[in-house]
Amino acid sequence: MDSKSQNAELPFASTAQFRLKAGLFPLTQLDISHYERDAFTEQLAQKAAEAPAFFQHTPVVLNFDTFEGTLTPPLGEICGLCREHGLMPAALRSGDDAILTQATDLALAIMPAGKTKVSEVASTAPPAPDPAPAKEEAPSPEPLPSAGPTKVVNTPIRSGQQVYAAGGDLIVLSSVSAGAEVLADGNIHVYGALRGRALAGVRGDTSARIFCQSLEAELVSIAGNFKLDEDMRAEHWKAPRQIHLDEQTLVIQPLS
Repeated sequence: MDSKSQNAELPFASTAQFRLKAGLFPLTQLDISHYERDAFTEQLAQKAAEAPAFFQHTPVVLNFDTFEGTLTPPLGEICGLCREHGLMPAALRSGDDAILTQATDLALAIMPAGKTKVSEVASTAPPAPDPAPAKEEAPSPEPLPSAGPTKVVNTPIRSGQQVYAAGGDLIVLSSVSAGAEVLADGNIHVYGALRGRALAGVRGDTSARIFCQSLEAELVSIAGNFKLDEDMRAEHWKAPRQIHLDEQTLVIQPLS
């Protein structure tokens, strides 16, 4: 049978079945420093009871970068406990080969391990040789830092929409609806009601802030540190607020 006959019998052969696209999907990271089954289960259940809306088929990255000791029980046990409470392990971070082997067996994606601490590098690095004397030269002026691009959205952001400002700030001159998501590498400004999810500093900028005229968000996050609506309803709900990061804690203050 010639090639023309084959193509006639398979009319769909030249139709593209898929395409690969880069997407930005923020994932919650579950940092696991210790594991004792009963204590882990109790604490996970308590957290799920505090924020039931968040623990609903939520994809997470299991991070073992700070894990102390040996992970004697199978990793599958931890994954099973997470799924029982609505968390869906999708990937894993660790520098431990034994844990990585278990993750591979469970078909979890492997994320890059965290960076080595500066103090550890300094203690193992050989002393640097004394630099050769150089001629004194007048210091050249340092270039002024250039501001990143700012993305301005004039219309309301509807439920199901995701808007991301890469490399800079996001300014929304209207409102963000429930079920929508706004993200920025820098700050987020919302001049209307902020509902839905707002994630600033998504690439790790801990100096990023969130500003809004009416705080009604499902979730706010800066550099991966987040609060859910249950944490904001008592004092900050439907009020003008700014949100920033202090150490590893989100601080919510009046917008003044």
